[in-house]
Amino acid sequence: MKASPVTILLSLPPASVGALLFLQMLGFDLSMMAIIGLIMLIGIVKKNAILMIDFALERMRGEHKDPEESIYEAAVLRFRPIMMTTMAALFGTLPIAIGIGAGSDLRQPLGIAVVGGLIVSQVLTLFTVPVTFLYMEQFSEWLAEEYGRRRRRRRSEETGAQPAG
Repeated sequence: MKASPVTILLSLPPASVGALLFLQMLGFDLSMMAIIGLIMLIGIVKKNAILMIDFALERMRGEHKDPEESIYEAAVLRFRPIMMTTMAALFGTLPIAIGIGAGSDLRQPLGIAVVGGLIVSQVLTLFTVPVTFLYMEQFSEWLAEEYGRRRRRRRSEETGAQPAG
């Protein structure tokens, strides 16, 4: 079982909750522009989780490290690129969220959704992705052991039931 897609997808709810909370706190409705902001936000947060998970999986496969060590290295070594892309997106959408320029009232929910979601997801993703990764790796190992046990039991029942030659 591949645990990484589930781990990546579980990084998305904190971002969406953060965006919706910021929209509600600032008194904006969930408009079409806010939904476009949510879609942008999901792409950025998903990329951050992929950066961390992919690095950890490469360390596990290439250097045969255990999941705890590999996700720790991924969190430490990928922190800077994740922060750089998050800050670039945050500062890029900050003028939209503040409402600077012509037609800003239309685009402001987009900026608020992205800025709010990035702030909340950045804080939570750095903690939740490694924990989720470790739990999903443990679950994958448990499933593999359980499947192997059942398969061996089935084979022994099949060979034991057949009369000897």
